[in-house]
Amino acid sequence: MTQRRWLRFCAYACVGATGTGVQYVVLFALVSTKMLGAVAASCIGAVFGAIVNYALNYHLTFRSTGRHAHVAPRFFAVAAAGVVVNSVCMFLLANCLRVPYLLAQCAATVCVLATTYVANSIWAFKTHTA
Repeated sequence: MTQRRWLRFCAYACVGATGTGVQYVVLFALVSTKMLGAVAASCIGAVFGAIVNYALNYHLTFRSTGRHAHVAPRFFAVAAAGVVVNSVCMFLLANCLRVPYLLAQCAATVCVLATTYVANSIWAFKTHTA
């Protein structure tokens, strides 16, 4: 990985921490109040986190100049795939393996980070200097 790609990945991870924080707050609030189970609460949190991440990634990580009408649908398609990856990880870890839900979410977050970074880099925020 080139230094430029590494720095962009680090920026993506740092920006993502904000959206992830939003996701974890929603997850914890919905599970601790017994409004939803961990998998459903995590998905709802991921949607809120994705909205935050779009704005930050558009402006900071990828410094996109693309029109929102072009970039946003791509980003949110990647985000939807990320929600699927997140849901599968959460279901397997929290429901099948009985891993505590916050620990399961940490593992799911790592999986989503890796997959969405690649997809956003090569497609949603496609750049020629990637």
